[in-house]
Amino acid sequence: MLEIDVRKSQGAFQLNATFEAPDGVTAVFGRSGSGKTTLVNAIAGLVTPDAGRIAVDGTVIFDASRRINLPPQKRRVGYVFQDARLFPHMTVYQNLTYGGRHDAERVIDILGLTQLLGRRPAGLSGGERQRVALGRALMCDPQVLLMDEPLAALDAQRKSEILPYFERLRDETRIPIVYVSHDVSEVARLATTVIVLDVGQVAVAGPVGQVLSRADVVPVIGTRAAGAVIVTKVAGRLLDDDLTELQFSGGRLVLPGQLGEIGQHVRVRIPAQDVILSRDVPGNMSALNVLPVTITQINPGRGPGVAVGLKAGDDHLLARVTRRSAGRMELAVGQQLYAIIKATAVGPQDIGT
Repeated sequence: MLEIDVRKSQGAFQLNATFEAPDGVTAVFGRSGSGKTTLVNAIAGLVTPDAGRIAVDGTVIFDASRRINLPPQKRRVGYVFQDARLFPHMTVYQNLTYGGRHDAERVIDILGLTQLLGRRPAGLSGGERQRVALGRALMCDPQVLLMDEPLAALDAQRKSEILPYFERLRDETRIPIVYVSHDVSEVARLATTVIVLDVGQVAVAGPVGQVLSRADVVPVIGTRAAGAVIVTKVAGRLLDDDLTELQFSGGRLVLPGQLGEIGQHVRVRIPAQDVILSRDVPGNMSALNVLPVTITQINPGRGPGVAVGLKAGDDHLLARVTRRSAGRMELAVGQQLYAIIKATAVGPQDIGT
């Protein structure tokens, strides 16, 4: 468990963040300038807060009132930056073991580095370099792992190659991971907990499925980033049409591609802008997914849009409609209606294990 309570002023900007990061991935999400990097640098010891306290598994590494401020090298914090920062004259194996050899065989296995050990950084792809940087951080035996926009410099293909390794790391280790990103698809795929920063303040915090589906969070994270995250189970395949059937508490979803093995859990992000609402049972149409839902929240935006929180079974969805449509349909909390989701609305970047 990582306990954070820090305050830091930098000119006119003020960071004031209090939260806990349990095992798994705690994603720090927000727009540029919201204080994400300042926060992780404070955890690493690269920035000294003006006030507050930071503790890892009960061990205090910073406490302004008690004048405790451990230097970075004594904090047992692993840090993966946006650029890999590997030593060009060393092999992959030498880079990995530069800071330590803790659990080396397991780290190499989890990150799929066996075939790369004899190569040098210049001969690696961007995704491979980031996997090596992550492995080097893990071999230092950190109590907490910090990742500051580690995929920001990669294109979509390289991201898709490396994300499964990050998922495996999340699922097979018990190290708290603080993952900074402004890419909601990464957050939806990897995070167990989400901290949304807005101009230095914690706007909302909680489990990923609850936070990203809240209608009142849309003005903070942006309309294009808004969307719900649900955990489903692979129930069947429609092989002739290259589709997969997924079950969750709210019913059935059909999505393109062969998504995992039967019975495997799959995490799906459904963008709010791609959810259509209907008061009546839809008739003959092309969309494959129709779910009965109940309105839980209505949050008008500053523009023409309205964010509508929905409950489907025990899960939460989110829709974004125009103010005009909301008025015409007389939408109200507690109202029962139907959510229509095109199968093609959910892209590969929004699906993870």
